[in-house]
Amino acid sequence: VQLQASGGGLVQAGGSLRLSCAASGSIFSFNSIGWYRQAPGKPRELVATISNIGSTYYADSLKGRFTISRDNAKNTVNLQMASLKLEDTAVYYCNAVRWGTTYENYWGQGTQVTVSS
Repeated sequence: VQLQASGGGLVQAGGSLRLSCAASGSIFSFNSIGWYRQAPGKPRELVATISNIGSTYYADSLKGRFTISRDNAKNTVNLQMASLKLEDTAVYYCNAVRWGTTYENYWGQGTQVTVSS
């Protein structure tokens, strides 16, 4: 399984970015796909997840600014980020998990998001 994250870049505070996570297999084969982020010197933290039935979860601090969604035609999971703040600067990672008889956990390579003042 390969996850390819894209869409990061440099944006001014208050701006928007859209990240995409493309999976090598059907996104519906995973129980959950989500985004995490890691800022310099800080632990990786959960941003948002979406389940294979469309249920979403967001970190409390990001509710209202970030939106996770699926593009079924493109087989991607997207993260729309709005009203970006300096503290949103981080490497954003795509994550996919699948459980059943075994537990599988996959990570993408990360995409850098830098918010400038």
